[in-house]
Parts: sequence; C-alpha cells; structure tokens
Amino acid sequence: MPTTYFSPATFKFLRDLARNNNRTWFAANKARYEDALRQPYLRLIADLQTPLAKISTHYRADPRAQGGSLFRIHRDTRFASDKTPYKTWAGARFGHERRREIEAPSFYMHLQPGDCFAGGGIWHPESATLKKIREFLADNPAAWKKAVHSKAFREHFEFWGERLTRPPRGYDPAHELIEDIKLKNFAAGRNFPDALACSDELLPTLVDTFKRTAPMIDYLCAALDLEF
Repeated sequence: MPTTYFSPATFKFLRDLARNNNRTWFAANKARYEDALRQPYLRLIADLQTPLAKISTHYRADPRAQGGSLFRIHRDTRFASDKTPYKTWAGARFGHERRREIEAPSFYMHLQPGDCFAGGGIWHPESATLKKIREFLADNPAAWKKAVHSKAFREHFEFWGERLTRPPRGYDPAHELIEDIKLKNFAAGRNFPDALACSDELLPTLVDTFKRTAPMIDYLCAALDLEF
C-alpha cells in the first residue's frame, strides 16, 4: 500500500530551524521535530530494510533511534567556526555491515528545503582509501565504464564534489579514465523536489535510485576488498 512519510510541515520545521538555530527554540519545538521529521524518517528507514536487502545483503537500513542510519540533528561544533547547534537538514546513511572496521561506500538520502537528493558512494575518503580506488580504476576500467559511463547512468546521476586539475602523481595522463581518476570523491546521485518527498512516490524513488547506483557501489566495494 502506498505510504507517505513527510509533509509540508517537515519542510516548514527545517526552514523555521534555519531561522532559529538555538537550543531554546529547539526545546520549545521538540515535539514538531519528532512528529514531522524524526519519527517519519525512522519509519521510512524501517520500510527500506527489505528492498535494500534485495539490492545487497551486506547493506543495512537501521531504524534504531540512536546509532542507526539516521544522522543526529545535533552538529559537532567542537572544531567548527560555526557554533550553531543544529543541522538544518536531515540525512540517512545506509552503510555496509563492515563500515565500522573499514571505510566503505554507502547509500544516502538527504532532506533539506530546496535541496533533497539521494545516491551513494564514498565522500571525502581518507588518502589510503582514495589511493586504493584510483589504483583499482587504473587497472580495471571496463567494469567502471559499464557501471557509470552508460547512457542510463549519465541521464539520471551526476558526480558530487571536485576533481584534481591535474592527474595525480604516478598516473598516465592519457589513461582512458583519467578524468575519473582525478575525482576527489566517488559519490553520485540525483536531486528530487520537496513535493516528491511529501508524496507516496518517495519510497519507490529511493529504491530505484539505490538500484541504479548499486553497480557503482559494487565496484567501489571490490576496490576496497568488501563484499557486495
């Protein structure tokens, strides 16, 4: 049966939070956060468990209130110049079962007024992880091209983040994948409108997105010696 999770109240809460990003306001509006954002998101994550397991048995949609797929709304401000206490967006990461032992790619969903998106990959990888992926790309170009250079992938998704202006040291500038080897992040996805997030099309859209990005996630897992 088609299900909706979020509503215009979800986005109104996030817009209001952006204008009133302080602990006093948040405490007074905690019930709005729970009703319009946190609890619906946890229900969505729970409903993603079965379809995600069909994509990969090694990935988890974890609906626990603490320590699960949903990111905390609280910002870590210890080393940040911006001391506002709360995120003005809500994100969920659907991670690999071994993500706590090894840096691994994940599926992801982001909810923010005017900037909702979903996709997957690995964002800001550590230097050793980035080196492994680049070396794997250089040695195994065919499977990567099949995963992300197809017309179907390029029509639906774009890569996020920056590239190096020059090839990294030690790589052939004429390599057929040199533009991909220059990527600083190996993450891709697509935006969707706020209205879709409030509709019963959200769950099937996420499942379709994760299915379409799965070959890229599979490739990145292979590069990092992870099962998919």
